[in-house]
Amino acid sequence: MRWDNLVENSPMTGNSALFAADAVTTRTFDTPEFRGITFHEIRARSILNRVPGASRMPFEWTVNPYRGCSHACVYCFARKTHSYLDLDTGIGFDSQIVVKVNAAELLQRELASRHWRGEHVAMGTNVDCYQRAEGRYRLMPGVISALRDRANPFSILTKGTLILRDLELLRQAAEVTEVGVSVSVGFTDRELWRTVEPGTPSPERRLDVVRALTDSGIGCSVLMAPVIPFLGDGPEQLRATVSAIAAAGASSVTPLVLHLRPGAREWYLRWLGLHHPHLVPRYERMYAGGSYAPTWYQRRITRQVHELADEFGIGPAHRGEARRITPARTAQDEARDEPEPGPTQLTLL
Repeated sequence: MRWDNLVENSPMTGNSALFAADAVTTRTFDTPEFRGITFHEIRARSILNRVPGASRMPFEWTVNPYRGCSHACVYCFARKTHSYLDLDTGIGFDSQIVVKVNAAELLQRELASRHWRGEHVAMGTNVDCYQRAEGRYRLMPGVISALRDRANPFSILTKGTLILRDLELLRQAAEVTEVGVSVSVGFTDRELWRTVEPGTPSPERRLDVVRALTDSGIGCSVLMAPVIPFLGDGPEQLRATVSAIAAAGASSVTPLVLHLRPGAREWYLRWLGLHHPHLVPRYERMYAGGSYAPTWYQRRITRQVHELADEFGIGPAHRGEARRITPARTAQDEARDEPEPGPTQLTLL
């Protein structure tokens, strides 16, 4: 595996590599929840990552305690990142998990640096920080505590129910800084869930998380992602999903259409060929122009979801609102609100 050549662009450290090959400990655990999964424990050299300037993300900094994700979502855009380590972007992404065991202590040190200006930190935007491995390694309590102790604003996006374990820490953090939590629920179709997101908690359990967070006084939005063309985008499917999101008490809902970047594209189309071969030609036409569905299709889905959200009384979310790090939108913004071509699909998304 190629461990030493991952260049970290963060000004927070002078080290050029994230970690060294001789610092890797590989483990397997013979328990049902971890059977078939290999963990590569490493001591990372940095943990605050600057988002590339060309990104459409509404934040500049991320923390990712893990690489790879046992959620095994067939569409996950982060699959490509496993190739940087000479790891397989298919099954390898699902079963070869890199664990930055010193994430919390690194974050404490980097937040204390004189170079750090207290910018918003987003988590769960590459792979899910509350995937199954978190139940064993328990990295997030230390990460949240470090952010809380510095009153540093942050947000979490997850498909995992483990976040409820850290509810008290989230409450404490919310008393001293801005905390945003979003749960990813792209659809409520159980058959679709079992095949495209086989390692995740069910959509119903994720919506229970939304309900529990809301009941505890922590506002929780839903990222309705991805909306999957021809499989999860029917009018009744959209209605059922938005209705369930509203019933869970979500503060807002933001739809994002499936996009297929290199790495994810090949794996998803392989899955599609096995489960829905008749749809392959339609996907080839829809995504002939690149990683994103046509703008007209994105706008149609966005309009439908926003109309349903209005009907069920939750209203559309706007870029950055869930994380509370961009200015509130004006009435003029609302009037011309339309998705830009090629939105960024987050994972666990």
